[in-house]
Amino acid sequence: MRIAVNTRLLLPGKLDGIGWFTAETLRRIVKAHPEHDFFFLFDRKPDPQFLYAPNVRPVVLCPQARHPVLWYMFFQWSVRWALKRYKIDLFLSPDGYTALDTRVPTLTVIHDINFEHSPDNLRPSHQRYMTCFSPQFARYSTRIATVSEFSKRDIAETYHLPPEKIDVVYDGAHADYRPLSLEEQARTREHYTQGHPYFLFVSTIIKRKNLATLLRAFDRFRESDTRDMRLVVVGHRVWWQDELKAAYDTMRHQEDVLFVGRADSGELARLMGSATALAYPSLFEGFGIPILEAFHSEIPVVTSNCTSMPEVAGDAALLVEPTDADALANALSRLATDDTLRQQLVARGREQREHFSWDITADLLWQSMMKTVNPQ
Repeated sequence: MRIAVNTRLLLPGKLDGIGWFTAETLRRIVKAHPEHDFFFLFDRKPDPQFLYAPNVRPVVLCPQARHPVLWYMFFQWSVRWALKRYKIDLFLSPDGYTALDTRVPTLTVIHDINFEHSPDNLRPSHQRYMTCFSPQFARYSTRIATVSEFSKRDIAETYHLPPEKIDVVYDGAHADYRPLSLEEQARTREHYTQGHPYFLFVSTIIKRKNLATLLRAFDRFRESDTRDMRLVVVGHRVWWQDELKAAYDTMRHQEDVLFVGRADSGELARLMGSATALAYPSLFEGFGIPILEAFHSEIPVVTSNCTSMPEVAGDAALLVEPTDADALANALSRLATDDTLRQQLVARGREQREHFSWDITADLLWQSMMKTVNPQ
């Protein structure tokens, strides 16, 4: 079988959540199925590290798809041409975008549709593209895969699709995430916070990640904190205005917040494994990979009580209303001071993480691919 895959997000040093999903699943699938030929469709010269096995053939298409107009040209012109040119039997698109008007069976991975519920989270041009084309992508795809039962229900209800068209494949955590020795933790804290204990926030900084509420909560927490805690923020700053800027500008403990920027998986694993806890009060997630990464790092978690996060966290995290700064501040205080609670959550996290792995994801995604070409 000849399988084409949209691999435009496989960029060295720039893998985001969907990029990691693409990399980790494809690495396993192509090696497990050498009997099939995989055509990886890139929008620029590929890095050799992403050509995982001899049965992978890279195909570079134009244009480089980093703008709505270019997205349209890439998928509706170039990808459609490639599917016909290489006589493709199955097209897999892991990033939610796909080619329309093709006879090739298509599996599209839609991680979430947060833009349908919070239209002010994206640039206007991106929002227009997503709200126009995502319903078409969902309806036109032969099958859809997604990463949580929450997202499955959301996609089915919002786009009026039969639930049996959608498969849940989940997410996994990078192998770099593990418990650290006390010496490793001390070195990391000394490097980043001059030895101070800290909470960790991990995400591209966009509005729905709710950093503004976390800043207000951390400021309130610090009023009674006796451990001299810090807040370390890891992630590329995309959005910095309105509520978020105001929350930061009015902080009394502004100097206790450290912005690290983008970090590679090794650096982030050290930061995660050395943190007192992960603070992840997102407003909307299709899965929430940092929660799982914290479980593997064996640190406690406070996260939101909405969308997919309770599904991923189970009973292994403190769940709070994400817009309630006082509740979040109280949760931070409990995690900073209650060693018994911390140990309980870490133990539960060890159990909860067993439900998710990239091996499981790759296997479920392959099953979904087979159902796409062989519908029952």
